[in-house]
Amino acid sequence: MSTDNFRYLDLPRIEPVKKEVESRVRNFNEIYSSFNQNDAAAQASRCLSCGNPYCQWKCPVHNYIPDWLKLVAEGKIIKAAEVSHQTNSLPEICGRVCPQDRLCEGACTLHDGFGAITIGTVEKYITDIALDAGWLPDLSQVQLSGKRVAIVGAGPAGLACADVLVRNGIEPTVYDKYQEIGGLLTFGIPEFKLEKQIIKRRRKVLEHMGVKFVLNVEVGVEVDFTELLDSYDAIFLGMGTYNTINAEIPGIELTGVYESLPYLISNTMHKYEMLEDDSSFLNFAGKKVVTLGGGDTAMDTNRTAIRQGAVSVTCAYRRDLNNMPGSKREVQNAMEEGVHFLWNRQPVEIIGTDHVEGVKVVTTELGEPDVRGRRRPIPVPGTEEIIEADRVVIAFGFRPSPAAWFDDVNIQTDTIGRIIASEKSVYAYQTSNPKIFSGGDMVRGSDLVVTAIHEGREAATGIMDYLAI
Repeated sequence: MSTDNFRYLDLPRIEPVKKEVESRVRNFNEIYSSFNQNDAAAQASRCLSCGNPYCQWKCPVHNYIPDWLKLVAEGKIIKAAEVSHQTNSLPEICGRVCPQDRLCEGACTLHDGFGAITIGTVEKYITDIALDAGWLPDLSQVQLSGKRVAIVGAGPAGLACADVLVRNGIEPTVYDKYQEIGGLLTFGIPEFKLEKQIIKRRRKVLEHMGVKFVLNVEVGVEVDFTELLDSYDAIFLGMGTYNTINAEIPGIELTGVYESLPYLISNTMHKYEMLEDDSSFLNFAGKKVVTLGGGDTAMDTNRTAIRQGAVSVTCAYRRDLNNMPGSKREVQNAMEEGVHFLWNRQPVEIIGTDHVEGVKVVTTELGEPDVRGRRRPIPVPGTEEIIEADRVVIAFGFRPSPAAWFDDVNIQTDTIGRIIASEKSVYAYQTSNPKIFSGGDMVRGSDLVVTAIHEGREAATGIMDYLAI
């Protein structure tokens, strides 16, 4: 790396090139290009190598960001990939879907005034280049322990747990109800943010490392959970959150009203010919679509409907742009692609007889902050209006989906269904059943991919302590 500590004055922040709107809305391919070697090295060389790297501490998995930036600037991509994988089990995925503006890049010392280093795109570049060059983790020195762990759920928490366990001589077997690994990475996040070949490539890496996958099998249905308890030395649960938060809005039962997650899953499964009955494919081509919600899932819904050929897509959210929970980058992409936003609109009723015909909303003003620090939306009397729609999608977020067999095996949950486990458990992320561990959205509630990765990795450490590995 150059010893010039002022390179950031000559080299500005470079964003990855984004495809033109007219071309990108015609398909589900990723919209951002990758860096070439020169761009990646140039951005990496801007790093100040801060003595107290705020980027690293803001990252939920505490990536060694300055270290691998230095290696990229020096052209040592394979070494950078090895360092990156010391803290992150899915770096090429985090580089694509993490809200870097709120995490590492938002904490970059250069963020204010000079432009943060494009950390996320460099992170993606490192692993993409290394894997394309044939690099694979070297586990030749790993001593097998003879211990076996079952992992239920092949989402980011489960994959991260498996990654750490197999690197430490424990044999993980991952069970999942879907036909492919990834959970919502595969079936919930659309391809314009994360192409599925990226996840298939990661599966090959994990299988090379020794992780076994048992797919298209639902634990509790095709496989009895007690069989896993009897057969394995420990179990990790990473089954995510799949229950949609539905507000009590009159008319929500009308035909034409859908939940966001089943809609997104339907689109992915149709694209990959995984639907048993194609009549279950939710296709909004030629429809007037209204999405209710302001998070990233709402943006995924909006942008998917655009690509399916909806006549119009309107997103109604009860707060303003500055107080919405989703990524500002995703909102900007949705705006560019033709989504119309109605800020400060709270749904009152879904209108229709047998089928949805529109959504009645009321204008809101923002009042005092609530317990989470977000300003409360207050309806303004006399401001009701109706948005025409023949498809309405509810995207208010997700709640945990505890399994029916939790009580049978003494897994305690809190009042909203989250499994009770934490880093402060006797062993990290151990549940009330000492043989069972859990992490990710099942414990935290619906959150970021990177936080699920962190908790899966920490739970693996807890399992190793429990098994005295």
